Amino acid sequence: MRKFKLIPVVLFLFLVGSLGAQNAKDQKIMKDAVKAKKSLLKTSSGLETFFDNSAGYVIFPNVGKGGFIIGGASGNGVVYEKGGEAIGMADLKKINVGFQAGGQSIIEVIFFETDVDLDRFKEGKFAFEASASAVALKSGVAVNAKYVDGVAVFALPKAGLMADASVGGQKFGYSPF
Repeated sequence: MRKFKLIPVVLFLFLVGSLGAQNAKDQKIMKDAVKAKKSLLKTSSGLETFFDNSAGYVIFPNVGKGGFIIGGASGNGVVYEKGGEAIGMADLKKINVGFQAGGQSIIEVIFFETDVDLDRFKEGKFAFEASASAVALKSGVAVNAKYVDGVAVFALPKAGLMADASVGGQKFGYSPF
């Protein structure tokens, strides 16, 4: 009889432990995303409106971009729902051909205007068209930014130089917690 009472307790503890479990890589990305959000807000306080009013957002704290004629970018990030609750991890990949030279590390944040836009991202039905670009953050620039097709994208250079500011052609993956 005593064994039967212990089983629900063990199952409950296993369930609770697995709900919040992320591997060490995900935990580092989550810490980097918190730091990246602070950097974004420090650079442009106008982003506070987007963080407060969007249906959700994804922060890629360390996107590496590089290329010479043929280029690419990749990064990992954290997906948040309204209110700032982390709900999963995301990754981005981009390959392109065209005039570009150099390498760069950036913070990229994508805001989703509605729940439908966020759901499209989570379902894997979201990619930027070839002509899409991000708003390069400078002090005060986010105040006048607007959503386009349900998303607003901002990029903050961290290091390096690269003659390319596009986000077009990016593909995304999403893994819920």
